Amino acid sequence: MTSEETVRIGYRAPYRFDKLLAFFGRRALEGVELVEGESYARTVRLALPGGDEAQGWLRVTDDPSSQSLILTISESLINYEPQVSARIRRQFDVETDPQAVHEGLRLLDEVAPGAAVEGTRVPGCFDSFETACRAVLGQQVTVAAAGRFAARIVESYGSLVETGIAGLTHAFPTPAEVLAIDDVETAFGTLGVIRSRSRTIVELARLIEAGELSLCPEADAKDQMERLLAIRGIGPWSANYLAMRTLGHPDAFMETDVGVAQALPELTPRERSALAERWRPWRSYANVCLWNSLEDG
Repeated sequence: MTSEETVRIGYRAPYRFDKLLAFFGRRALEGVELVEGESYARTVRLALPGGDEAQGWLRVTDDPSSQSLILTISESLINYEPQVSARIRRQFDVETDPQAVHEGLRLLDEVAPGAAVEGTRVPGCFDSFETACRAVLGQQVTVAAAGRFAARIVESYGSLVETGIAGLTHAFPTPAEVLAIDDVETAFGTLGVIRSRSRTIVELARLIEAGELSLCPEADAKDQMERLLAIRGIGPWSANYLAMRTLGHPDAFMETDVGVAQALPELTPRERSALAERWRPWRSYANVCLWNSLEDG
């Protein structure tokens, strides 16, 4: 019989767990993530000193009565609970002061009535390389199409992870594993990924593996965004999206984003960018509020 460990991760209410869950659910990577009912689950693969690794699974639910997330991890990860918890804290944006954000976005309702919902959180990520690849695969295609491409990469090149949970079977390939693929452009091409996207993914993997790109909240967001923009195939939208999701940057904004355009249809991208200056330093939250307003409208 296997054992599990449960950890409570506190947050400051209000907390729109439902919106985070909906966001992750629409982007759940087949084989890697599951969003069922009111829970988020995924496979876990952690690199350890000496070249070893730990594998397992986790599940996250919300307990509003105690203002905390409930994180359950597999027995195989119990010794690494601090590392797993730290990633979940970032992915679910639990450190934010919702009152400060709401006060900073009070002018948002003037152009998008009802959009500035207190408790809105920015969806982070558990695996930054996985998220970066998803962002590249999602350029100029739908969220669903990007998910299909990513799922094919996982099935063909991901690592098997024993979880005992139906639907959680693989981990996304690491940068080193992508670089080890012979002729990535051809390999990914057979999965439907165009060559330019494959080249961008390879360059991301190379820079991360070389220590020249660090997609984590501890890194300087401005510096990492400049490094991202220097990569062929990474434009302002992708750089800001990754700053928001992998770097935990609270002040990224995507004026050309389709969802933002739908939420502010009367404005041009330049006008949206100028307007967003009023929402500093919380433009990432404004971005998410605008996305959420489309679902609530």
